[in-house]
Amino acid sequence: MPTDMGTSAAQCRVMVLLVLSLLLPASPCSSLLLPVDCSDIHEHYPTRPSGVYTIFPGGPVSPLQVYCDMETDGGGWTIFQRRIDGSVNFYKPWSHYKKGFGSKNGEYWLGLDNVVLLTMRKRNELRVDMEDWDGGKVYAQYTSFSVDPESLGYKLHLGSFINGGAGDGLAVHNGMKFSTFDKDQDTYDAGNCAKNHLGGFWYNLCHNANPNGVYMWGADYTHYASGVEWSTFKGHDYSLKTINMKIRPVA
Repeated sequence: MPTDMGTSAAQCRVMVLLVLSLLLPASPCSSLLLPVDCSDIHEHYPTRPSGVYTIFPGGPVSPLQVYCDMETDGGGWTIFQRRIDGSVNFYKPWSHYKKGFGSKNGEYWLGLDNVVLLTMRKRNELRVDMEDWDGGKVYAQYTSFSVDPESLGYKLHLGSFINGGAGDGLAVHNGMKFSTFDKDQDTYDAGNCAKNHLGGFWYNLCHNANPNGVYMWGADYTHYASGVEWSTFKGHDYSLKTINMKIRPVA
């Protein structure tokens, strides 16, 4: 049967928006229909707890689930990287780091394309929270954070460093392109940093931070500097218990 020509494109868009609005957990669509990030949700519903929410950084036809931190330092943080228990293998190829992988209720990488979308509209700050195996909790914060599109290698750009006890583990990574074991964009001429340290990151030659490395339990010298590491906090052979990287628009 021929398509009903009376159904306009505008009507179709309205239908799509109505369906997508249901993806937001228990949120009325009157004041907030399509949040771009977790800060949008937090601004309208400041009492909502941390958890998985649906955001739309790429527009109404691209819903994206993400874990929102609604508590730390005022809340409204969109987490794009999360390690908590070693349940997800982060030694992944370029295509996986590009699109994202893992479980939003657990460990995951949101995807470089999504991170680019989140940082291209607003000026964001970055916070990295981490915990060692003795219960020590520290953080590192940067006044700005953005990532170039794939055509420019997903290059990392950071603002000024604010020390929360972790030290500046990203200083040597600022300005670097992203690398994986099957796409080497680091500055290390003698090899591939992603292969050498079993992760995917903005490697230089090679790293002071390896949050996407192999999940291990504390000090481990089996494979040099290949754990979930932040060297300015615990050194190159100490794998952290938890770490997460999150962004929030600058006020």
